[in-house]
Amino acid sequence: MRYSVTSVGIRCDAGPRTGVGHLVRCVALAEELTSRGVAVHFLSDLGGLEWATRQLTSRGLPWHPAPYDPVGLVAAADRLALDAVVVDSYELPPAHAAALRASGRTVTAIVDGDLRGLPADVYVDQNLDAELSKPELPAGAVRLAGLDYALLRQAVRRLRPPSPPTLRPVTAPRVVAFFGGTDAYRAAPVVARLLIRTGVACTATIVAANPQLRADLLALQPGAGQRLEIIDPTDDLPELLADADLVISASGTSTWELLCLGLPAALVWVVDNQIIGYGRTTARGLAAGLGHLPALRQSSLDSAAAVDVLRGLLTNPAARATLAAKAWAAVDGRGCARVADALLR
Repeated sequence: MRYSVTSVGIRCDAGPRTGVGHLVRCVALAEELTSRGVAVHFLSDLGGLEWATRQLTSRGLPWHPAPYDPVGLVAAADRLALDAVVVDSYELPPAHAAALRASGRTVTAIVDGDLRGLPADVYVDQNLDAELSKPELPAGAVRLAGLDYALLRQAVRRLRPPSPPTLRPVTAPRVVAFFGGTDAYRAAPVVARLLIRTGVACTATIVAANPQLRADLLALQPGAGQRLEIIDPTDDLPELLADADLVISASGTSTWELLCLGLPAALVWVVDNQIIGYGRTTARGLAAGLGHLPALRQSSLDSAAAVDVLRGLLTNPAARATLAAKAWAAVDGRGCARVADALLR
């Protein structure tokens, strides 16, 4: 099929504090667009993160420095002959998107609830129950909302089982714990301590986002029958997840990947903008909830409750299977195709 849109720019960033969630979902959309013959250019500040840079270079996606004002952004769009631009950023001022629209380009804004005053032609809100809210849109704009539009990478989608997974009882469950590409709030050691306190035999693969986190994790003393394997951020994470009996993660954009894979998951909400997704996901029984990261550090009651949740999941394969079945049914993995259809039309 021939499209009138043949070249798309993606304006998103990553960094040690902002994380990599915006980049990951934009990479997923870029994979879909390039598979349709559309040229994609990233206009990004990647914060010096090697892993983030590799997500683009390994896929052959051109990467250009992020323009820092509206004039520079439009100039870059002119230079690259972009027909449309996708904007995914909590920090980008609305004037940047307005300048792109004034230049005659279609703008797609990827948002999480609040539109932040961004003028756009298409809004994508991939969050659970986003379709239930009805924000006021600019005249003629459309909004794609809910898990039907979850933007998931090919590496995840190809591992989605064809039917809800069945989980067998195991002597020592395999656990994978990860907290984004940077783990900026140091969740990994907190969760590792909770796992150790369960006293349940398990093998836990834990992603250490930097050398200090690795050192802190290696200093922990697992209990009898417990083994901690500390690894660096890896492109093989989807394969590790698909082989896990339980996944522990922050309640961010990766949650929709876990649901698509039909994985039993326990979530931590790390920053305030995760609380709505955390609450909705756990209330629906799509994942278990461990609580708020600061409380898990500071409150003996909160941490004890989280240990009980983890112990229950590790020792009860039926509970894990129930979570897995509900998760699998919630996200079908076709969100990128639906968003690309709308963008290219």
